[in-house]
Amino acid sequence: MTTTFTSYKQITSDLTSSLKRVQEQPDVARETAYYMSKIGSVKTVDEFMADSRLYNYALKAHGLEDMSYAKAFIRKVLTEGNEKDDAFAKKLSDSRYSDLVNSLNFAKFGTAATAKDSAQTGVTAKFSRQTLEEEVGEDDSGVRLALYFERMAPSITSPFGLLADEALAQVTRTLLQVPDEFAAADIDAQADHIKEKIDISSFKDPKKLSKLMERFTALWEAQKDPAASDTLKLFGGSSGISADLLLSINNLKLGGR
Repeated sequence: MTTTFTSYKQITSDLTSSLKRVQEQPDVARETAYYMSKIGSVKTVDEFMADSRLYNYALKAHGLEDMSYAKAFIRKVLTEGNEKDDAFAKKLSDSRYSDLVNSLNFAKFGTAATAKDSAQTGVTAKFSRQTLEEEVGEDDSGVRLALYFERMAPSITSPFGLLADEALAQVTRTLLQVPDEFAAADIDAQADHIKEKIDISSFKDPKKLSKLMERFTALWEAQKDPAASDTLKLFGGSSGISADLLLSINNLKLGGR
C-alpha cells in the first residue's frame, strides 16, 4: 500500500520529472501553449480579463481558480498592485493575491507587465505545480497539503501567516498534534503556541523544510489510519505512533536505510 509519506517522497525525489509529466498532459500543454502565445500581446488589465482562457489560466496558476467568478474583486487587486501600503492586495491576509500581482504587475510596469518573465514562464511554472498538487490531492489530500506547504512556507515570516491560510494551518495543527478545535482558540494564543513549538525561520532551509514535511506526512498517515490507532491502544499508546517510528517504517518501504 502506498502511504502519504511514500507518495510525497516519490514525487519530491525527482520533482522535475513529476512536473514534466504534468506539462506533457494534452490539456495542460494546450492551455500553456495558448497562454504563452497570447499573454505577451496583452497591455492592460482590461485586455487580460477580456480573454477568459488567459484569465482562468493565471488564476489557477496562483491557486485562485475558485475566485474566477469575482472579476470586480480581481480587477481591483490587479489595478491597485501592491506597491502602496493601502493597496487592496496588501489589505488581504491571503498572500495569493499579492503573488498574482507580482506575476502580472500592471500597476508597476504598465503595458510592459506581460513582457516580464514573471508573467510568462513564471506563471506557466506555477500552473504546472498547481496542477500537480491538485492531481495528487485527488488520491491523497495529505500529499497535496505537504507539497503546498513546502511551496508556500518559505515566504511565511510569522505564526499569523500560517494561521491566515487554512491549508497551512491544517498542516501546522497536524505537526503540533492538536485537534481541529485548536483553531477556535484565541488567535494570539495560537500564535504563541506555534512560535514556541515551530522554528519558522527554518522554513527557508529546503532540507529542514523537507524533513518537516516528512514528519507531517507520517503524522497525517497515522491520523487517518484507524487501524494504526487501534493497534496502538493495545500497547497503551495514548497520542498515536511516533513520527520517528513511522518515518523509519516508511523508509524501509522505499528501500531506504
